[in-house]
Amino acid sequence: MSSERVAVPARIVRALGISINGLRTAVRLEEAFRLELLVLIFVIPAAWILTSVGIQRALLIGSWLLVMIVEIINSAIETVVDLIGTERHELSGRAKDLGSAAVFCSILLAATVWLVIFFSA
Repeated sequence: MSSERVAVPARIVRALGISINGLRTAVRLEEAFRLELLVLIFVIPAAWILTSVGIQRALLIGSWLLVMIVEIINSAIETVVDLIGTERHELSGRAKDLGSAAVFCSILLAATVWLVIFFSA
């Protein structure tokens, strides 16, 4: 039983390391992610200035974090498509377009959250 106790924390630490490596990769290789990270630097204080209600702050910041999460997923899709081959293929284009559409929808969601909270304040 003690080996299970050691194994679980070790797996958690290993998974955390892999996740941090993924974030580093996104920062290093993905210009859109770097831009979204820059926006986050402004989003956090703006959320504190705009409202004193905790749930609204969480929605403002969380909606932008969702954009960043979807951007990471989109980058993963693009990486896999590029790994398969660089020649043009309808399905490859479709996969990339759908990933891009997901990012766009997440940005629209974040903008909607910000507008609703801003105009209700």
